[in-house]
Amino acid sequence: MSYEYIQVDKGEHVTTVTLNRPERMNALHPYAQIELHQTFDEFQQDPEQWVAIITGAGDKAFCAGNDLKFQAEHGAAKVRELRKNAPSGFGGLHRRLRCNKPIIAAVNGLALGGGFEIVLSCDIVIAAERAFFGLPEPRVGLLAAAGGVHRLPRQIPHHVAMGVILAGKRLTAEQAHHYGLVNEVVSADKLMETANDWANEIMLGAPLSIQASKEAVTLGLGMPLEHAVDANFPTMMLMQTSEDLIEGPKAFAEKRKPNWKGR
Repeated sequence: MSYEYIQVDKGEHVTTVTLNRPERMNALHPYAQIELHQTFDEFQQDPEQWVAIITGAGDKAFCAGNDLKFQAEHGAAKVRELRKNAPSGFGGLHRRLRCNKPIIAAVNGLALGGGFEIVLSCDIVIAAERAFFGLPEPRVGLLAAAGGVHRLPRQIPHHVAMGVILAGKRLTAEQAHHYGLVNEVVSADKLMETANDWANEIMLGAPLSIQASKEAVTLGLGMPLEHAVDANFPTMMLMQTSEDLIEGPKAFAEKRKPNWKGR
């Protein structure tokens, strides 16, 4: 499938999604949102795609958030109507709470507003040294409603989060790493190589085991611990009847690399 506002490359079990509006600092209008919704739907449903990486085109911005110029030109009512075609939310991710496949953000520059909210929706974050993170919505009469005001205080210390949310403070890549928002900071020329290295490390594990692990974390965080430790989550049950459950111990005993099937 061809897209106008994003680029999608499918490798061996890895889908790479590039926000491709560098002339707008990869800000997203509703048409880009629809493409992202369709792309991540396809990724989620494809049993041969195990990890996704999302990044931005150009050397300035990962994503500058919502395309306010488009909204000013076409009106909020038009934007709301178009967004009905992208129910998974900003970037195709912020409401996609039941995707158990790992998603890596490779942050090549500014991640502001909705761009930061895309990052907060991902599982692993690799940042270029030049990356910055922020939620400037109140300065244009808005709030970070695509999960930012909810996810950020759950991921970093409360007062640091409130400084970003209320005062518009930006975090550098190193600060984000210090607070645990970023897994690794690298030079810009190493960004995609590092993101792919992480994807390959993830894929050393059995796909259903990885998906069951993400599902257990996501669903278990909303449970009291005494309930979570005894819960049987759907993908865990699928994992326990899979071919890979046999292949993993067999490969270990034979001292060879497993041949994962994801089924």
